[in-house]
Amino acid sequence: MSYLPSFTAPMRYLDAASALAQISLIYDQQISHLRQAMQRFVDGETLPGHVRACYPFVRLHTNTVARATREELNISLLSYGFVAGPGHFETTLTRPDLYASYYLEQLTLLLQNHNVELEVGTSTQPIPVHFSFAEHDHIEGNMDAQRRMLMRDMFDLPDLASMDDGIANGTFEPRPGEPMPLSLFTAARVDYSLQRLRHYTGTSPEWYQNFVLFTNYQFYIDEFVRLGHAAMADPNSEYIAFIEPGNVVTRRTGLTPPDSDALGLAPPRLPQMPAYHLVRADRSGITMVNIGVGPANAKNITDHIAVLRPHAWIMLGHCAGLRNSQQLGDYVLAHGYVREDHVLDEELPLWVPIPALAEIQKALEQAVENVTGLSGTELKRIMRTGTVASTDNRNWELLPANKPQRRFSQSRAVALDMESATIAANGFRFRVPYGTLLCVSDKPLHGEIKLPGMANHFYRERVDQHLRIGIRAMELLRSQGTDQLHSRKLRSFAEVAFQ
Repeated sequence: MSYLPSFTAPMRYLDAASALAQISLIYDQQISHLRQAMQRFVDGETLPGHVRACYPFVRLHTNTVARATREELNISLLSYGFVAGPGHFETTLTRPDLYASYYLEQLTLLLQNHNVELEVGTSTQPIPVHFSFAEHDHIEGNMDAQRRMLMRDMFDLPDLASMDDGIANGTFEPRPGEPMPLSLFTAARVDYSLQRLRHYTGTSPEWYQNFVLFTNYQFYIDEFVRLGHAAMADPNSEYIAFIEPGNVVTRRTGLTPPDSDALGLAPPRLPQMPAYHLVRADRSGITMVNIGVGPANAKNITDHIAVLRPHAWIMLGHCAGLRNSQQLGDYVLAHGYVREDHVLDEELPLWVPIPALAEIQKALEQAVENVTGLSGTELKRIMRTGTVASTDNRNWELLPANKPQRRFSQSRAVALDMESATIAANGFRFRVPYGTLLCVSDKPLHGEIKLPGMANHFYRERVDQHLRIGIRAMELLRSQGTDQLHSRKLRSFAEVAFQ
């Protein structure tokens, strides 16, 4: 016999704010039921049955392919906010406290575009008990091994079958009578990634901003930290807080910190992929993550950050220059990718092209011009636009007969790294605008390899400038407005409605 919360009947809405309020009500009710039952279980009580709580859902039904025109709505022609045709469409939802603005936009667009009611209710998708724990709850540690084993019988645990990426990959096929998806991610998939972000980056999902920089070197993070603290010392800064691993919060001078800031604590050692957040009040600030080296890390972190639906992510890192005309410290703006990273071959076949996105390319080029003060021919001397190859073999130069060199030459690649193609491909896969600006740190094909003294000099000379270019590019993208960023290039012809 199941131990369930009180039943909440589904309701229909023509107002997005009211629909969101009902979503929040259902979620809070379900989570409270789980938390209370878990606390009783930890205290040693015998519960009346298997404890279950379920995610809220939102559903839309339309009988026509027609939708409102841009002229009727007086809004931009977005690439999202509508369903592809007639039918039933549905998704489960989680964390309305975190996603309130995002959900409100998606629901508003659905109502405007289709002029039909939205149905909100309690789904049949269980909430795994682990996803109900509050940020600082560690109640499992208070139980002995036998009690923890019994928890499996009393509560729903994460079910990986409900968390796959079939929707995002374009391979999902609904069973007869099953509604079509409204979102790329189910609620359980979102919750899973939110938990992973805490683990891998050492900061809470609440702090993530809508513009994300990735790097593969700690030097960039050191400079970002310096700039972050400098911004906090400026009472006129547009940024209101700087967050470091362990949720250590530094507020801008003159702001009164809330009591919750005191809960942050620097970890004894950095997490695997530490994240830092330069926060704006509207979440349009900049997050920077040191993903370390390799395509596996690049895929891992972007798999999880994607559920936060950022407006753009850009790779800033070092690369091997493949052309004799390049100099150490030159920039490479990627307009294409050779994918020899292999980590996405199943999810995104190699025959899928990864196009350059004009909005990102223009912002990066403008940012290089703004920061360096160069333009025209002089700008071209230090920045080359071309194909970037990403490999999963760090010592590709040592392979017999150097076959990779031939492939890179045939592809017209101008630079080589281990992460950029993965980040771009996962951006394409998850409909997150992406870009790459690399800095040439060595030229192994021409005898210019990294040596300690040379590398240290190079890092001092270039890291500050490169990072400022990345930050400037994000500022330019932010000023454009998000309706310009989420390109239709990233949307399929049978796409989900949610951005």
